[in-house]
Amino acid sequence: MGRLLLHAPNVHVGGGLVLLKELLAAQDGASLWANLDHRAKAILSLPAGTESHFVKASPIDRLKAELRLQHAARTDDVILCFHGMPPLLPLRGHVVVFQQNRNYFGLTPLSEFSGKTKIRVAFERIVCRAFKGNVNEYVVQTPSMRTALMTWHGANPPVRVIPFIGAMAGTSPEADANVRDGYDFVYVADGEAHKNHRRLLAAWILLAEKNIRPTLALTLPPHCRALRAEFDSASASHGLHIEQLGVLPHADILALYRNAKALVFPSMTESFGLPLLEASWANLPIIASELDYVRDVCVPADTFDPTSPVSIARAIRRFLGVAEPVASIGSAADFLAELRS
Repeated sequence: MGRLLLHAPNVHVGGGLVLLKELLAAQDGASLWANLDHRAKAILSLPAGTESHFVKASPIDRLKAELRLQHAARTDDVILCFHGMPPLLPLRGHVVVFQQNRNYFGLTPLSEFSGKTKIRVAFERIVCRAFKGNVNEYVVQTPSMRTALMTWHGANPPVRVIPFIGAMAGTSPEADANVRDGYDFVYVADGEAHKNHRRLLAAWILLAEKNIRPTLALTLPPHCRALRAEFDSASASHGLHIEQLGVLPHADILALYRNAKALVFPSMTESFGLPLLEASWANLPIIASELDYVRDVCVPADTFDPTSPVSIARAIRRFLGVAEPVASIGSAADFLAELRS
């Protein structure tokens, strides 16, 4: 039986990093060769005997990693491209792409991105389409992700659904789930366009206009300067209670789930939705988009139309128990009387 060759040169933050750590921890002495992101070197624990190579975030280093992978691969090896992109060079062995990023196959319009991010995503989409012939198989975590991927590329190469999360799956939090003295709502997400932060902000402004001001914690990274500034400006203008926590260690995120009152999750698309699973395990109510990816992994307490700030705001009101008045419908005679008044 051959080795596992793990190619993960751009996995260093977020849910991908959490899953990568679980994957490494599950290696029971099996032979492992790995290209890993240099930015994750200090936080990854590698199994004994791993032949590891750390790749810097530069085009030259990435190309060297591709060449090193081609040189290392043998016909009986399994090559797992954990960063979601196909190898640039044809490889001996069975090449599997673990696909977690829906942006790679165009489900979010490029117009939703800006600046360097738009250029990067456009390039990544070109690479994914141009080099998919180097892939023997795709692996995804949910049925809806399989459907989306097959719509993009057809049924060749095949797509398998193999969900995994790791050691904490199915465990219950030690804290009393009824003691929730933290934020009213948390949204654990980066600033990518499909995470839909701007409509969430618009919903919070609508709530404030009705003098409803729940607390909200965000985990936007420091590099999302424009988006963070929008939240700060709106908070000052409308008296919103929104706190920017920045990027948190995973243990702090789990503590956040245990103490908050609900997770709000307006994302337009997800490959897996790790925060939804972790919130479920913490018995945290989930208010989320009414989309397939949500119900693939959890049972939300309430849902909304993620394209509508009004729908998001109404779901928040329902969760808070704040009734919303409905229109008073009169008769045609009432209409004419009002028209003439």
